[in-house]
Amino acid sequence: MSTTLPDIDLLIKARWIIPVIPENRILENCALAIHQGKILAIIPAEGAEQRYHAREIINLGSHAVIPGLVNAHGHAAMSLLRGYADDHPLHTWLNDHIWPAEGRWVSEDFVRDGTDLAIAEMIKTGTTCFADMYFYPEQAAQACLDASIRCQLAFPILDFPTAWGLGPDEYLSKGLSLHDTFRGNHLINIAFGPHAPYTVSNAPLQKIAVLAHEMDMPIHIHLHETAQEVSDSIKQYGCRPSQRLMDLGLLSPLTQTVHMTQIDDSDIHLLQTSGAHVIHCPESNLKLASGFCPVDRLIKAGVNVAIGTDGAASNNDLDLFSEVKTAALLAKAVAGDATALGAHTALRMATLNGAKALGLEEYIGSLEIGKAADITAIDLGELAMQPVYNPASQLVYTHSGQAVTHVWVEGKCLLKNRELQTLNEREILGKANWWRKQIATH
Repeated sequence: MSTTLPDIDLLIKARWIIPVIPENRILENCALAIHQGKILAIIPAEGAEQRYHAREIINLGSHAVIPGLVNAHGHAAMSLLRGYADDHPLHTWLNDHIWPAEGRWVSEDFVRDGTDLAIAEMIKTGTTCFADMYFYPEQAAQACLDASIRCQLAFPILDFPTAWGLGPDEYLSKGLSLHDTFRGNHLINIAFGPHAPYTVSNAPLQKIAVLAHEMDMPIHIHLHETAQEVSDSIKQYGCRPSQRLMDLGLLSPLTQTVHMTQIDDSDIHLLQTSGAHVIHCPESNLKLASGFCPVDRLIKAGVNVAIGTDGAASNNDLDLFSEVKTAALLAKAVAGDATALGAHTALRMATLNGAKALGLEEYIGSLEIGKAADITAIDLGELAMQPVYNPASQLVYTHSGQAVTHVWVEGKCLLKNRELQTLNEREILGKANWWRKQIATH
């Protein structure tokens, strides 16, 4: 008597699967069964087709399959300023170069075209979810919807006028309206984005703290990025920036603190007490000589640490695998310990820890039954990957971003055999070149 097999959308067979949960586990010759955007089962590849009737079967015989990467901090549209003002310290870079350029060029079209460029680069290097903070977030939202990528959009809040608004009240009004527009959207989440303690005064920060608590909305903020930021805060407010935010009610499990290069034991204690998350951006911090985030100390203190690229204007790429490698190497040097931030922990920072920081760990960040099928596949059969003794180490310490071949978000293929499926790469390149010509000649 024949038995009808369950119909599913997709079966992905892979040489290795690194699920992140359970921890430190590498599954060999297994398959992911995916249906209606979710992971239905993880089973041995042999015999998988006798258990499920799949509409599509993907055979990845030399690949490692992992949860889609979570880029927990960036400024996507700033990809159009990649390489525009290199080799300057942070405040010179911002005040003398980036902010004047933004004042002249930032518009809805700039944000849309720059975000498309960033999304294309992130998809091609394995990112399935990213956190963004930039002007005209409504344009970034539409770009994400069209590309079918997952994102958290933090609408910017500053004390002074920008192209997007006149001040804190207008930023909050526009941002909360955006939140209402995307309430319940499965791909787009909206967050408060107070830029930094030195650009936002106490009254708006207190208001954000109250609203975030009432609405259960994340807060995304640059914090303790430079030594000058800390010394200026002590001079102006009589306390370190983290203590000021704690006193204003802004530090909580909803808070994502970006950079944290200049921290001491008191700051770590505040992070432990509040449950706030740290977003580590090692390459941007190195390039701007901002300092070193003590990742190993934070992890040992129980603080959730995720990874972000920052914007391409200060990185200069959005390849999160490159960021993971830098983070792992830097953590060892800072800790003076070669065992600090091992490969599995580094991968977790770029997947589940990022999901946790964004409040999405119930849905993404690991390959578990019932979670969204946000998946990245990396070909470890390339020459520079050989021989493969430990797939997790290979992913962290080699140039894995260029070996990404497939990406799925909620089971929808965004990258297939290195070809973008939801974006027009030629059109994106043409627009990027047009912007280069405009900006370079003015």
